[in-house]
Amino acid sequence: MNRMFRRYHRQLAIILCLPLFLTVLTGMGYTVAHEWLHQDELGEFLLGLHTLEIIHLEEIYPILNGLGLVGLLITGVTMTGLFRQRASQE
Repeated sequence: MNRMFRRYHRQLAIILCLPLFLTVLTGMGYTVAHEWLHQDELGEFLLGLHTLEIIHLEEIYPILNGLGLVGLLITGVTMTGLFRQRASQE
């Protein structure tokens, strides 16, 4: 069972690496450009890239990111062994 979760976790991580990296970098970039540097045009571009509004995926992209993260969380927590039943020591 643990082997199966490792495989799913590895596959999810490979698939989600680029979208999550894009989300993190553009989110940080937006904050720096808009709040610190007061570059509104660059901030708006980064926000459009952050939500993938540029290619009209702003409605589904956050849901896919969220579902992917929930999948990684479930497989990761399952692999830790926190929910395994321990053999009783008598």
